Amino acid sequence: MHTAIQAAEERMKKTAAALKEGFAGLRTGRASAALFDKLRVDAYGDKTPLNQVANISVPEARLIVIQPWDKSLMGEIEKAIRSSELSLNPSNDGKVIRIAIPPLTEERRKELVKVAKGQAEQSRVSIRNVRRDCNEELKKLLKESALTEDEEKKAGEELQKLTDSYIEKVNGILEEKEKEITEV
Repeated sequence: MHTAIQAAEERMKKTAAALKEGFAGLRTGRASAALFDKLRVDAYGDKTPLNQVANISVPEARLIVIQPWDKSLMGEIEKAIRSSELSLNPSNDGKVIRIAIPPLTEERRKELVKVAKGQAEQSRVSIRNVRRDCNEELKKLLKESALTEDEEKKAGEELQKLTDSYIEKVNGILEEKEKEITEV
């Protein structure tokens, strides 16, 4: 495999991973600790990721329990959750913060599916851009006589197969997320 194609594959892999990570923050009707991956809390004069100041557990399908390691951060954690775009309502009993995940309305599900499809389309475009960049690189190498026409053609075919496989991966990730969102 040519180094240009290896580099392209690495970029495509990162694109698919970024999509998966982005989807983790998309709320579904099910409780998930991943919802809080991007949430930061004012702790000790710094914005700290929630999972670094508290234990996040999911004891039931629609319940998240957050147990701060330092009880003095309860208020800050609660404030961060309320002000986030997650639209969740935490309840604080002095020891732990409980968050009941309400079921999604049909309208909200459709909205989330649209958002997910948009993110997936951005990923597909990104993958096609990687293909384009790599094809340009291959053409440049052909011009500089670093590749023969046959090698360039073979590399181009390999690149197309790679592109197709990553587009397929993106579609699979989207399908999985859609199922998760639409499941009642």
